[in-house]
Amino acid sequence: MKVSEKIESALLKMLQGNTFNYKELGITPKEYVAATKAIERLIKKKVIERASTGLFYKPKKTVFGNLKPTEEELLKPYLFEGNKRIAYITGTALFNRMGITTQVPRNIKIASREKRIITKIGNIQVRPVKSYTDVTDKNYYLLELLDVIKDFKTIPDTDKTQTTRFLLNKINQLSDKEKITLIKIALKYPPRVRALTGALLDKIKQNNQLQELKNSINPLTMYKFGITTKELSTIIDWNIC
Repeated sequence: MKVSEKIESALLKMLQGNTFNYKELGITPKEYVAATKAIERLIKKKVIERASTGLFYKPKKTVFGNLKPTEEELLKPYLFEGNKRIAYITGTALFNRMGITTQVPRNIKIASREKRIITKIGNIQVRPVKSYTDVTDKNYYLLELLDVIKDFKTIPDTDKTQTTRFLLNKINQLSDKEKITLIKIALKYPPRVRALTGALLDKIKQNNQLQELKNSINPLTMYKFGITTKELSTIIDWNIC
């Protein structure tokens, strides 16, 4: 099969809006030169578009024109090593996606235990953040929730009552096993995160291993989040004000 045919065959299996690189096209090192020329022809025909050096995508076509991939798609090469997730988007970009804030960030933070990811894709400046544990497909969504708790006081243009309800709803939807994993990961976060995580779990009557969280915080320290018992009735038992 010709290189161009191999590429076209691979593209047929891809969804619109998905990003890809040469490796995902099944291109061998010997085929790289021919593949580069084939890719350039497809770009000129507007079959695909270039997202950044070595990264391309099938544009999603709408009546308003072609849509660019999501930030998650554009940053996929940095979030994964092969099929293994090693990082996740955090900070204001995450909170905006969750609907907690309407603010659109100039910079995007990527959290990883293994790498310091610094790059620029188009107008997107990517900055690194150290994650508190190894990032996997099985825990990154729990790390996202814990980051909301960690940054609770500093999330821009947010309503603390609505954010509290959001967290209660999300945590309540977790399975018992996921809640236990959330507690284990929370123990690696700062004390204020452990305190608010405990109060949220206490509110939804998740008692498994909560004592471990309780024992991990200083009983003489008050953790200021700017919320009252109206938003979260259990905060008194977790030294939160």
